[in-house]
Amino acid sequence: MSGTMDSPDHATLGNTQSKYDSDYIEEKGIGANVSDPTALLSESHKLYLIERHGTLDLDPIPSMDPADPYNWSSWKKSANLGLVAFHACMGTFTAAAIICAYEDIAEDLGVSIQRVSYLTSLQIAVLGGAPLFWKPLSHRFGRRPIFLLSLVLSCVCNIGCAKSMDYASMAACRALVSFFISPAMAIGSSVVTETFFKHERARYMGVWTLMVTLGVPTGPFIFGFVAQRVGYRWIYWILAITNAVQFILYIAFGPETRYIGADVQSRSSAFKTEYMSLRRIDPAPFKMAEFWHPLTLFTNIPVLLAAIAYAMVFLFASVLNSVEVPQLLQSKFEFNAQQLGLLFLGLIIGSVLGEQLGGFMSDMWMNTRARKIGRNPEPEFRLWLSYIGFLLAIAGMVVFLVCTEQATAGKFDVRPVIGTGIAAFGNQVVTTVLTTYAVDTYPKDSGSVGVFINFVRSTWGFIGPFWFTSMFDSVGIANSSGVITALVVVASFIPTMLLHWQGKRWYSKETT
Repeated sequence: MSGTMDSPDHATLGNTQSKYDSDYIEEKGIGANVSDPTALLSESHKLYLIERHGTLDLDPIPSMDPADPYNWSSWKKSANLGLVAFHACMGTFTAAAIICAYEDIAEDLGVSIQRVSYLTSLQIAVLGGAPLFWKPLSHRFGRRPIFLLSLVLSCVCNIGCAKSMDYASMAACRALVSFFISPAMAIGSSVVTETFFKHERARYMGVWTLMVTLGVPTGPFIFGFVAQRVGYRWIYWILAITNAVQFILYIAFGPETRYIGADVQSRSSAFKTEYMSLRRIDPAPFKMAEFWHPLTLFTNIPVLLAAIAYAMVFLFASVLNSVEVPQLLQSKFEFNAQQLGLLFLGLIIGSVLGEQLGGFMSDMWMNTRARKIGRNPEPEFRLWLSYIGFLLAIAGMVVFLVCTEQATAGKFDVRPVIGTGIAAFGNQVVTTVLTTYAVDTYPKDSGSVGVFINFVRSTWGFIGPFWFTSMFDSVGIANSSGVITALVVVASFIPTMLLHWQGKRWYSKETT
C-alpha cells in the first residue's frame, strides 16, 4: 500500500513531501551520499534546532516554525495529549458507565438485564465504526475543530439519555453519544505521531492507549457510587457536565496538531494557527474512498496481525472482565451497585501498572538496544515485550474464571479481582506494544492505523458479549479459561511470532 490518505508524521507540508524526510531522500536517490539527513539543513535551521531541542539527533526533523507541534514546549505537548487521551477515555468510559446500574435501569424501563447490557454493546459497536467518518474530516479541517464539535454534540446527547423515558429513546441517544464522542479514540494515534519524536513515541502512545483501556473499568467504579446514592440518571448528567468542562479546557489548552504550513511564522501568527483557526486547512477535495480507506489496511499484513492479536486479548482481559462482572459476581456475592463498582479496582490498578512496562520501559528497551547496536532497532524488537503481556493475560483470566466458580455464594472472595488485575496488566502491555509497533511499521498513515485498530477491537468487543453467556453455560465458568487460552494462543501468540519472523519483509513491500 504505497499511497496514503492521511498526513505523514511530519513529511507532508501542504500537499508535497518534506525535503528533510528520510523516505523522500531515499526515494529520490540522493541518500546514497547523505548518511545524515541533517546535512541538507541550512545553518540557520541547525542553529534553531540546537537552541530549541539541544540536539540534531531528531526523528523526524522539525521545521523552524513555532507552530510546528514538534517545536512546542514539553508542558504544551503534555497538556494537549492529556486532553486528547481523556477524550479517548470518555468513549469507553461512557460505554461502561452504566454497567453497575444494569439492574436499576432494567427495573425502571421494564426490560431484562440482558437487554440493558445491549446499551453497552451498542456503544462499543458504534465506537468501532464512527471514526471512519471523523478521520477524513479531521484531515481537512484539523483535529481541534473536530474535537470541539465532538464534545458539544456528546453533551447534548448525554442530556438526551438522562431525559429518556423508554428503552428505545435511551438506546438511540446512547448510539448518538457514542458516534460523537469517538474521534479521539482513533485520531489520538495521529496526535501522538504529530507531536512527539520517534524515540519517545511508545511512552506517549501509551498514555493514549492507557486512557482508552481505563475507561472500561473506571466508568462502573465511579458510577457505582452515583447509581447507589442519587440514582442512575445522574450518570448521564455527570457525563454531560464532563463533556462541557472538556470543551472549555480544549478552548484554552488544546492547540491544533495537524501541521501543514511550510513557512516560518511569528509567535503571534503561530497562536492564530493553533487556537483561532476553525477553517478548512487542507484544500484537497474529499474523495469517498477516504471514508473507508482505513479498512484497506486489511491488506497490510503487519498492521492486520497486530490488530487481531491485540483485539483478542482486549476482548477477554477488558471486555469480558467488565461486561460479565455483574452477571458472574454481583448475584453470587449479593452486591449492590456501589459494592459492584469496587470490583473494578483490580482492572484499574493492573492497567496502570501494565502501562509502565508497555510504555515507559518499552521506550527504554528500544533506546538501550539502539545504543548497543549504534542504530535504531527494527520495530520487531519491541514485540518481545508483548509475550509477557500474552502470558499474564492468560494467567489472569484463568485465575478470574476458576476462582469465580470456586467462590462460595454470599461470601466475598478477593481472588477473582486479583485475576482481573493480572489480566489487565497483560492487556495494557499488549495494547501499547502492538499499537506502537503498528504505527512504527506504517507511520505515514498513523491516523488510519489508529482507526483500523479501533475498528477491529470494537467490532470483536461488540460480538463477544453475545456468546460469553453461551460459553459459560456450555463448558462451565472455570473450563472457559481453557477456551480463552486456546484463542489467545491461536489469534495472538502465533500471529505475533509471525510478525517477528516475517514482519520486516512484509512492511518493506508496503513501502516500495
